[in-house]
Amino acid sequence: MKILDGKAIAEQIKEEIKLQVAQYIDDGNRPPHLAAVIVGNNPASETYIKNKEKNSKLVGFTSTVYHLPADTSESELLNVVQFLNEDSEVDGFIVQLPLPQHINEERIINNINPEKDVDGFHPINIGKMVLDLDTFLPATPSGIIELLKRYNIQTAGKHAVVIGRSNIVGTPLSILLSRKNEHANCTVTICHSYTPDIKEFSLQADILIAAIGRPAFVTADMVKEGAVVIDVGINAIPDETKKSGFRSVGDVDFDEVSKKASWITPVPGGVGPMTIVSLLMNTLKAYKRRFNIT
Repeated sequence: MKILDGKAIAEQIKEEIKLQVAQYIDDGNRPPHLAAVIVGNNPASETYIKNKEKNSKLVGFTSTVYHLPADTSESELLNVVQFLNEDSEVDGFIVQLPLPQHINEERIINNINPEKDVDGFHPINIGKMVLDLDTFLPATPSGIIELLKRYNIQTAGKHAVVIGRSNIVGTPLSILLSRKNEHANCTVTICHSYTPDIKEFSLQADILIAAIGRPAFVTADMVKEGAVVIDVGINAIPDETKKSGFRSVGDVDFDEVSKKASWITPVPGGVGPMTIVSLLMNTLKAYKRRFNIT
């Protein structure tokens, strides 16, 4: 078993971005600017935004965070979105999900300028992804593809099984893995809550991706010997030995599955850092488009 170290790969990519940004600034351009909007006080969302802000500054980006109270109205949030759409100093921004129940997430996403949608969630960007056109790819699926690429994991002709069909991870990842390029070309199966026997399919997987949001859902008896296992899950479970009272575990039973896998991502330190760095890559892409940098 070998570890797919997302943290290490993310550090490499951040160094690459940092060098590019330094050169653009030396050439007289302003730094790229990534903004984020967070509504309410969701602990997981706050942690993600803090990491985004920290890593943005590490690579030389300008970073702005708009913290809005939980009772912010939908119209007030739409005003903030419009402000960021029109701000020429902001290259890309995200509205952190989930939003409070009184706000329609689809309406908010649809009002983001697709050219600044560095989360890759706008229908125009999703449509371009489906058509294999140049666009902003959703951060987690893009990060997973980049991780497989950087570790030279062979994907062509392999059977990839994705457990989970969310619009954020499972569905876009299944599309990217099936694409006609050297870092994809997989035969892809998507499993979900209506799949009668997920184990039947997971045992066929050369590449198994767990993105279902259930702690240790994937057990060793569900994994083929030598499979590549990607764990997207981040689940908080009680742990009295931790200061917070919780620890993070994935959707995969790491201790047992790692004995059968050829490669496996840890939690934390696997997919998570690649999600952050993919957001930075999308922001740099938006910036380069704005300044016509090739």
